[in-house]
Amino acid sequence: MKKVLAILLCIVIVFGWFVTLKGLGPLKPLKDEMKLGLDLKGGVYVVMEAKTKAKGEDLKKLMDQTQAVIEKRVNEMGLSEPVVTIEGENRIRVELPGAKDSDEAIKQIGKTAQLQFMTADQKLVLDGSNVKNAGVGRDEKKGGYAVTLEFDSKGSAAFEEATRKIVNKSIVSKDPQKIPADAIYIILDNKVISNPRVDSVISGGKCEITGHFTSEQATSLSALIRGGALPVELKEIETNMVGPHVGIDALANSIKGGVIGFVLLIILMLAVYRLMGLCANLALLIYVLIEFWAIVALGGVMTLPGIAGLIVSIGMAVDANVIIFSRIKEELLKGRTVRVASQMGFKRAMSTIIDSQVTTMIASIILYQLGTGPVKGFALTLMIGIVASVFTAVVVTNVFLRVLSNSKLGTPGMFGVKEADIIEN
Repeated sequence: MKKVLAILLCIVIVFGWFVTLKGLGPLKPLKDEMKLGLDLKGGVYVVMEAKTKAKGEDLKKLMDQTQAVIEKRVNEMGLSEPVVTIEGENRIRVELPGAKDSDEAIKQIGKTAQLQFMTADQKLVLDGSNVKNAGVGRDEKKGGYAVTLEFDSKGSAAFEEATRKIVNKSIVSKDPQKIPADAIYIILDNKVISNPRVDSVISGGKCEITGHFTSEQATSLSALIRGGALPVELKEIETNMVGPHVGIDALANSIKGGVIGFVLLIILMLAVYRLMGLCANLALLIYVLIEFWAIVALGGVMTLPGIAGLIVSIGMAVDANVIIFSRIKEELLKGRTVRVASQMGFKRAMSTIIDSQVTTMIASIILYQLGTGPVKGFALTLMIGIVASVFTAVVVTNVFLRVLSNSKLGTPGMFGVKEADIIEN
């Protein structure tokens, strides 16, 4: 059974690395699947501060809402792989990998955008937080496209009341020539983006904006409305651009350094631990596959701190194997057989490995919860690495060692112990 499992693991290693490097069917190579952060891809980052007197839980709720709105807005605008994080208590950091124009990026984010629905007498009906959804539909009466709106319960009641006043001619415009009293004005960033006329009382929380829209016009307007309103005004604190050449150099150097370090590690493990080192190297090949594809599956973004976390976690994976191998060598030096020494070495090493990994996992969770963008990337890769290292050390390395210890190659010399150093019982 162990031999079959070992063969299957070898197949997984070969197949996994082939897919990682070359891709297979709809699955692209890892270099195309992995999202790169601002420091590797280049782009724009903006730090904005909320202008509010809210504190404690109210401030936290406000910032969470603001973060969600900005994420939704930049996603609607088609910006690639944006990263929106809360820094400290009242700041938002927006990273836009691949963006080339900082002014245009800030404009699209809408750093002070406030979405409002108002009547002609300049009274607020509702704001973007009351808009549940906005989409594009067909204008069955006039032809072309229409923008569909859906409000929450509070917005629905307010909108119905406003349209009733308009129909009953209770709204008085200060400038009827420029601002007709029979319209609802949709305002973004203090600019009217649409002013649909109201023909009847609108209830039920749904309505349509018609006006011979083209598909592009309807899509653009619905995206602006769907982006919602920022719950609080934001002030730009810092804006910077990271040139793509910086990211390319950093990525190239990181890959080069990582490959060199990994190759040296494989050679060192083989030189010191012989067959045990071979087992560790096979386990490390699976470990790296798990680490990278887990990041892709979780939608993580690879950054320089993330690469640092990856390197640290590889070191921890090797450390777990070294602890196991040291215990096995101690048992071999006592005169145990290779098979018995392997079993006892694993048992003796487990408590030490688990203790060290659990304490590091706790630290990683704290970093992830309290840290900002780059720190979160480091913590995420470290957490994935801890889980992967425990699995590969406890399961993968164990399988290969059991098979080799029961084979003709299972001699103390092939496990890194000299016959002359063994103490006969």
